[in-house]
Amino acid sequence: MYKIVLVRHGITEWATRFTGWTDIDVMPSGLEDTKKYGKRLKELGYAFDLAYTSYLKRAIRTLWVVLDEMDLLWIPMIKHWRLNERHYGALQGLNKAETAAKYGEDQVLIWRRSYDTSPPKLEASDKRHPSNDIKYRAVDPTLLPTGESLKDTIDRFLPFWKEEVEPMIKAGKKIILSLHSNTLRALIKHLENLSPQEIMKVNVPYGIPLVYELDNNLKVIKHYYLAPNEEVNRVIESIKNQAKK
Repeated sequence: MYKIVLVRHGITEWATRFTGWTDIDVMPSGLEDTKKYGKRLKELGYAFDLAYTSYLKRAIRTLWVVLDEMDLLWIPMIKHWRLNERHYGALQGLNKAETAAKYGEDQVLIWRRSYDTSPPKLEASDKRHPSNDIKYRAVDPTLLPTGESLKDTIDRFLPFWKEEVEPMIKAGKKIILSLHSNTLRALIKHLENLSPQEIMKVNVPYGIPLVYELDNNLKVIKHYYLAPNEEVNRVIESIKNQAKK
């Protein structure tokens, strides 16, 4: 049996905005929550050999804090752009509630939670285009997204998971991943073989470690959060309300 731990980054000041690839840091309250869950992992006897995260500082910072609380800052930390959050295209930076007031909550829900509907794309001349960010200077510009659906995010994420992470799991490495809402949803859909309709209903709370126990074929045996259900549900409800007018 294998065990992996997934963590969504701590809450940011842009929790009410479409953040996507905008590089926003974790806010102080998010750091405090992250420390709490890092301590919980240590108290429960978890340890890791290897960590994965994205190129975005909110996920990197979350990973640092968790590993610092566990006295594991020395383990290898692998960062990759394919682990970035879903790219929200021209919506990036917009307030979710104001966008809902303008376009309707149903349309915003589709943009946020649909499987294969992408938001309006960024123009190449837009300063928010990832080709204008030094972090992606070594990436083939034709691979960089300018607005993704969840399906697009999955297509971008899964090759890295299958080629880089799965072999490490099968080699017996104890792994933690500090990621984002939609890359975690991409992984959850893959691990649990969820339908597009089922994954639309999945929300991942900030900071709370999600543990997956996998068999030798990396099929899910069970999964659980390292927090009481009421704590998990409280955070999820706050996320659901972010786009309410």
